[in-house]
Amino acid sequence: MTAVSWQLDRGEIAALVAGSHGDPFARLGVHEADGVFVTRAVIPGAQEVSAFSLGGQALGKLEAGGGEGFFEGRIALKRRAPLRYEARNAQGQWSLIDPYSFGPVMGPMDDYYAAQGTHLRLYDKLGAHAITHEGAAGVAFAVWAPNAKRVSVVGDFNRWDGRRHVMRHRRGAGLWEIFIPELGPGTVYKFEIIGAEGKLLPLKADPFAFQSEFRPKTASVVASPDAFTWSDADYLSARANKDLRRSPVSIYEVHLGSWKRHADGGYFSYRELADELLPYVADMGFTHLELLPVSEYPYDPSWGYQPTGLYAPTARFGTPADFAHFVDRAHALGLGVLLDWVPAHFPTDEHGLAHFDGTSLYEHDDPRRGFHPDWNTAIYNFGRTEVQGFLVNNALYWMERFHADGLRVDAVASMLYLDYSRKADEWIPNEEGGRENKEAIAFLRRMNAAAYGAHQGIATIAEESTSWPGVSQPVHAGGLGFGFKWNMGFMHDTLAYMAREPIHRKHHHNDLTFGLLYAFSENFVLPLSHDEVVHGKGSLLTKMAGDDWQKFANLRAYYAFMWAYPGKKLLFMGQEFAQRREWSEARGLDWELLQYPSHGGVKALLRDLNALYRALPQLHARDCEAEGFEWLIADDHENSVFAWMRRSGGNHRPVVAVANLTPVPRQDYVLPLPFAGPWRERINTDAAFYGGSGQGNFGAIMAENHASHGQPASARLTLPPLATLILESEG
Repeated sequence: MTAVSWQLDRGEIAALVAGSHGDPFARLGVHEADGVFVTRAVIPGAQEVSAFSLGGQALGKLEAGGGEGFFEGRIALKRRAPLRYEARNAQGQWSLIDPYSFGPVMGPMDDYYAAQGTHLRLYDKLGAHAITHEGAAGVAFAVWAPNAKRVSVVGDFNRWDGRRHVMRHRRGAGLWEIFIPELGPGTVYKFEIIGAEGKLLPLKADPFAFQSEFRPKTASVVASPDAFTWSDADYLSARANKDLRRSPVSIYEVHLGSWKRHADGGYFSYRELADELLPYVADMGFTHLELLPVSEYPYDPSWGYQPTGLYAPTARFGTPADFAHFVDRAHALGLGVLLDWVPAHFPTDEHGLAHFDGTSLYEHDDPRRGFHPDWNTAIYNFGRTEVQGFLVNNALYWMERFHADGLRVDAVASMLYLDYSRKADEWIPNEEGGRENKEAIAFLRRMNAAAYGAHQGIATIAEESTSWPGVSQPVHAGGLGFGFKWNMGFMHDTLAYMAREPIHRKHHHNDLTFGLLYAFSENFVLPLSHDEVVHGKGSLLTKMAGDDWQKFANLRAYYAFMWAYPGKKLLFMGQEFAQRREWSEARGLDWELLQYPSHGGVKALLRDLNALYRALPQLHARDCEAEGFEWLIADDHENSVFAWMRRSGGNHRPVVAVANLTPVPRQDYVLPLPFAGPWRERINTDAAFYGGSGQGNFGAIMAENHASHGQPASARLTLPPLATLILESEG
């Protein structure tokens, strides 16, 4: 120290000016020394500096120190308080509030729970928050970087100079924070980090940013703190009292960037999609939308499955408030909104999470655990409490801040198995020598328990392609805790069957019956998703066998087969009107096809199937329970005919479905039925209205008391070619 005890020596001054001081908050700002208050500041370009209270009271003039822009001096304060400085040089005068004169925003309990990974409102603390603190409006920044030597906030406001706003290090939890007054919503920023080895890292976007720049820019943006005015209280109340297992769930899967495009190729905004997409989906009778990931992502062809901003709705379509408006309007129309969520891995873009503080912080250091060979991405370190906290908080964030109705969790199988897509020498067994990723299992259970515990009526859905047991069983019963699981086996087997020429189908009859052996082992969603219509797979229409007429007939019969089959339904956009071209994220769907009756007929059928599925409890109330299904005809290989009953578990009479999957009409076909009397054709996929040949039973059949196949009644009816009928008893 110098002769005046409160003045800093030249070494400390030089470190403060260079931004290399180990604890700038211990020196800059207001401090008590020898019974008086002194203040210190680094203000580049200033020649004179005077200190004032926030209320405008003059407190004293500061003296220039031994470094460029460094000032210090005694001030007339009676107690510690934030300061405003008036700075001058030959070019003029300016004013600024000293960020180092403010106390911390976070508290010791934030440190404790963050380190434990049990802070369930971490997104209220980390990131960037426009607040009023100690009498001044500004932005509180906080980030986790435990191995960093220095972390600064940079942006246009400080000319991207990391020496200017070095953050306070909360060492116990590895957190860094700073309150910067006079900043507000719309501020563009990143974190400048110097690693433990003293190496300056690429500028990092904020892991907790609520808003991001529009690609190809990659900075974070301070979001508006204004609370969105929601109007969905009645919807949420009804949702909380609904058992989705016993409710109709028909999901329209959407990639927001390619559902429709403007004439110039530009995106529809969230608000435009709310005006066009949502009424369309509601009119089609779907109960939910599932959005391909909307978390910010840099690369369009990734479709959002390589996100770099898990907390930010992508700026491609608007602001966070715009996205909230989209969800609110969906709820007003009775539509649930499910979000694809990607906790399995993250891209290695230099502005993202990879080696965030110069170390493998969010990922494993060993590539046998931390690198995904299929996608060239990093794998989260699920065993680290802070990483679990980051991801669990993110799941809760979408449900709380945006009222999301649930999450479809991507690539669960890759999380569960340590050897997923790896050769024998490319993975490390668990402590028991097995291939199960126990850390990921614990994380998934924790996430599901937290989500269902905090938000009644939501759904979590696993994309899990193996036979892992208990995916949709409760955590307390030893399961993973998901509400539903995608039935990949149904998709694979049925599409393989429908691609076969009808003459060969009798040899593959079990492709359509095998699934009933495990149909109730999980709570299943039947997915005809985007994965089936990309990368050379063609559209669902082109997968069907036969000439063009037969392709349409097969597709219509297949849809009705699926809607009458046990399990919730999911269909990717465009397939409801038999899109011909393979889907591409770079263009809108081929809506002009609807001018053709064959395409319009498929759309009309899907609309009617959704309406019937929702109206009849027999078709949805026992989707996940064996008592809701019974085969009537499962062994007619020669004719490729299938017939079954669906029950509600209540007092409703069963609904019967029968499918003829050859182009040969079956006249006088004997169908066993549980009741004699009239049965109405609720769906006939061969109806002329849908583009079919118009064959059928004039809308009704009469069952007689003639026992058949173990049923007390039967009817003789016409089975149209390549068609599915859904029949309802009128007794």
